Amino acid sequence: DGFEVVTRIRNDAELQDIPIIMITSRTGDKHRERALSLGANAFLGKPYQEAILFDAINNVLPAAVVNEQFGT
Repeated sequence: DGFEVVTRIRNDAELQDIPIIMITSRTGDKHRERALSLGANAFLGKPYQEAILFDAINNVLPAAVVNEQFGT
């Protein structure tokens, strides 16, 4: 599941700095708190709005990467 993926990434020295945005249908506070405590950088519920996803991406990626990828 997504919680296991976050845990494995955060415990891998080569991957631990990769930003993680978890998107799930489980939107309760319990799930949000667990995801963020395990190391997810952002947590979105389904269905999500595209603008909110783009905001989350902008918040977790370095500005240089966002500008290069999205031409802003």
